[in-house]
Amino acid sequence: MLISQIRNDQGGISVVVRNGAEASIIQGVDSSYALVRKAIVGKMSIATCVREHTLGPAVDLEVLAEQNRILLPIHHDDPSHMHLTGTGLTHLGSASTRDAMHSKNAVESSKMTDSMRMFQMGLESGKPAAGKVGVQPEWFYKGNGTAAVAPGHSLNSPEFADDGGEEPEVAGIYVIGDTGVVHRVGFALSNEFSDHVMERVNYLYLAHSKLREASFGPEIFIGELPADIRGTSSIVRNGETIWSKPFLSGEDNMSHTIANLEHHHFKYELFRQPGDVHVHMFGTATLSFADKIACENGDEFVISAPDFGMPLRNPLQMARKTDALISVEVL
Repeated sequence: MLISQIRNDQGGISVVVRNGAEASIIQGVDSSYALVRKAIVGKMSIATCVREHTLGPAVDLEVLAEQNRILLPIHHDDPSHMHLTGTGLTHLGSASTRDAMHSKNAVESSKMTDSMRMFQMGLESGKPAAGKVGVQPEWFYKGNGTAAVAPGHSLNSPEFADDGGEEPEVAGIYVIGDTGVVHRVGFALSNEFSDHVMERVNYLYLAHSKLREASFGPEIFIGELPADIRGTSSIVRNGETIWSKPFLSGEDNMSHTIANLEHHHFKYELFRQPGDVHVHMFGTATLSFADKIACENGDEFVISAPDFGMPLRNPLQMARKTDALISVEVL
């Protein structure tokens, strides 16, 4: 089952459910967040909650995508109550790119970088026995709901950026219940848009490189995450694909379990505030930056994987560089 949100003919929001090729509007619900809240209050699964609603007319999501009417698959009316976060060095092979970016900053060429050390920790202790806590991963913050970009809309690289590059990832989608219980809604494709040139300067710039917009969707996969996910990440320039590469995800291709990554995010009470929405990205091992691709203004990022429905597409919009200083007024 796949869930998405569209801009309907009246200018409002409709929630769409899809099983196979056929997609239909769910009647009696005005947002996927409202649907999730109803499921939480009713102590039922999303699938059961959907079945309690009448399905309305069928819709063609591909046509709606061409009309730019696909919205984020879930949102919060107050963007400050949505959190975009993620974790890195979680996928087998993910250390090689990061190690190459950071190794030049090591004091000795033979010294293991912090990136490689973190990756090794995950290999050794990232998949604990059920009910046990494993080693904590690298973690980063990307922003709140104001940084969430709908599918089909531009990912904006700010004027102070050194680069704007894609990161094809799977994200967990969560809503916090009224008592602080974390409820996983499902999973979605995401583009954890980052500045890899800035990060390469010094790995301590990681936090700066991650404070960028991100996109996820168009659809939320309802159910347990497949163990072996095989997708494709591409860059289209002027109608031609200039770079394309497969990416792997799912626990078979990871050094951490999903449960371990979830624990180390939600162990903080800050992230268990009732009503909040979380989009937590699980990392990747595939970057065009690793193949020395320099993205340009107008390039389109395309991330796809069969289990997740429609591909996630976002054009790149690069702001003109400026040295303008942000000044602070004294009151």
